[in-house]
Amino acid sequence: MIYWSFLRPKPVPQNNSSSIISAFDMGISDEEWGRLQKAIDWPIPDQEISHLNQSTSPVHSTFSIVGLKESYKVGENISVIITARDHNKNLKRYGGDFFKAKLFNAELKASVYGEVVDHRNGTYSVALLLPWEGQAQVSVRLEHSSEVVQILKKYRESSFPRSHYNGYFEGLALNKTTIHEVVECNLKWGADGSWMKGDCCCEYKDIRTGTVWQCERPKELSCDKLVHHSYERLESTVPSGKPPKSEPYRTEPHRAVSMQWKSTLEKCRSGMTTPVPAGFYLNDVWKSFVCHTRQFSPAQMGNCLKNKIVYLMGDSTTRQWFEFLERNVPGIKRMDLHTPPSGGPLMAVELKYNIIIHWRPHGVPLRFSKMPITDLHYISNDIDEIAGGPHAVVVFTFFAHLVFHPITFYVYEVAKIRQSVVALLSRAPETTVIIKSGNTAGQKVDWLMLQLDTVMREMFRDIDGVIFLDVWQMTSCHYLREHIHPRPVIIANEVNMFLSYVLNRCSVCSLCEVLLI
Repeated sequence: MIYWSFLRPKPVPQNNSSSIISAFDMGISDEEWGRLQKAIDWPIPDQEISHLNQSTSPVHSTFSIVGLKESYKVGENISVIITARDHNKNLKRYGGDFFKAKLFNAELKASVYGEVVDHRNGTYSVALLLPWEGQAQVSVRLEHSSEVVQILKKYRESSFPRSHYNGYFEGLALNKTTIHEVVECNLKWGADGSWMKGDCCCEYKDIRTGTVWQCERPKELSCDKLVHHSYERLESTVPSGKPPKSEPYRTEPHRAVSMQWKSTLEKCRSGMTTPVPAGFYLNDVWKSFVCHTRQFSPAQMGNCLKNKIVYLMGDSTTRQWFEFLERNVPGIKRMDLHTPPSGGPLMAVELKYNIIIHWRPHGVPLRFSKMPITDLHYISNDIDEIAGGPHAVVVFTFFAHLVFHPITFYVYEVAKIRQSVVALLSRAPETTVIIKSGNTAGQKVDWLMLQLDTVMREMFRDIDGVIFLDVWQMTSCHYLREHIHPRPVIIANEVNMFLSYVLNRCSVCSLCEVLLI
C-alpha cells in the first residue's frame, strides 16, 4: 500500500537539473554502487559523432561463421564473428552496438539464445549451441547502434522526464457540484527534484519507501483530492534520423546430426545459477539447462498449488501468468473485486484445493490506463505485509515501467524491495520468493531493460533463498516476433518453469511426480 504524506511545496529551482545522487541516497554502500556501475558499463564511441553516416549500419555490417562445416553433432557450438561497419562501409573501431543473436528452426519450433560478446574494437563474437537434431539457422540482428545507445543513456539520466503521467482530482465545489481536474504528474527524484513546473506542485511521499510522487497543483481542488492515476504519453528517445532496426542480416542453414542428449539436471531450487544458454525450445517446449523442469497438465497445476497463496506483483507480464493459471487450473474462479481487468488488483480462488492467487501492479511510476491510485502499492510495502510460510509463494517483476527513469532511482527501489525480501525470509524461511526477470520486447526499450535486469540480478546475487527465473533468454530467442507481452506459448513455458520451482517445495504433490516430457 502507498502511505501518502502530503509535503509542503518547495520553491521551483532556477534550473531543472537534479543534484548528484549518492550511494547513500540510493540506500546502498559505495562499494555496491561501484559493482553495479561496473556490471552495467557499456562501451562508448571513441570520437564525437557528427553525422548519421558514422553510426553502425545494419545493411553494411556482416557476420561470418568460423570454421564452417557441412554438419555438426548435437552439443557442438557454432562460432560467429560480427563485424560492424558504418553507413560509409568503414570498419567501426569501437564497440557498444546492441546486437541480438539466436539459432532457430521454425519448422521444428526450435531455438536457442546466443550471448554476444563485445570486443570493444568493432567486432563481436557469439557461441551458439546446437541442442537439437536437424536444420538450424543463425540469426543476428542489430537492435541499436552504439551511437543510439549513448543517446538512450543520456536521456535516461536526464532530469527532464520522457514518460509522462496524469493525476485525476475530484472534489465538491461550494455549490456541491463535483469538480474534476486532470493535471500532469511525475516522479520526484533528487534534492532539487527531477520534475517541476508552474508554481510548484502537490507532493506525495510514501512514508515507508520514501518515494515522492508529485503532481501539478490543481486550480480549484486541494492536494488531498487525488483519486486516479494514468499514463499520458512517452517522448521519443530515439532521434528521427536513426535507421530502422534490421531484420537478421542473413541466415545460414546448418545440419546437426543425431547424438544422445543426456539430462542429469537437479531439481529446481533457489541458489541455482543461470548459464548461457539457459535452455532451448524444441517443439515449442522449453528445455531448461538450469534445472529439471516439467510440463504440467491442468490437474497437476492444481495439485502443485494446493494450499498455496500466490502473490503475483509487478506489471502486465505477471498478470499474464495470473490469466494463464485462471484459464488452466481446474475449478479456479476469479473474484469480482470491482476493479479494471487490466489494472487490477485481481484475485482468483479454487475451493477444493484451497488455492488463492493474487495479482497487483506495482506503485508509481506506472504506464497503465486510468485506475484508482490507492490500488497502486509499492512491492516492498506489500511484501512487508505478507506473513510468509510454506504456503506462501511471492513472485514479482519490476522492470518495464522504470526504463525511462534514472537508473539511480531504480537502484533505490530495488534496495527497498531487497530489504523487504530479506526480512520476509528471515521471519519465514520456507516462503518461496521468485523474481521474474525482464523480458525482451523487440522494441526500443530492450537495451534499457537489459540494464535494469543486470542491476536486479547483481543486487540479489548473494541473497539466499531467492529464485531468479530467467525469461530474458526465453523471450529473446523464440522464433515468434518479440512482443512486450510474450505470446501464449512463451507464457505457458514460463509458468511451467515457475511451477517446477513450486513443486519441489510442495509437501503433497503426488500427481506432480508424473514426468510428462
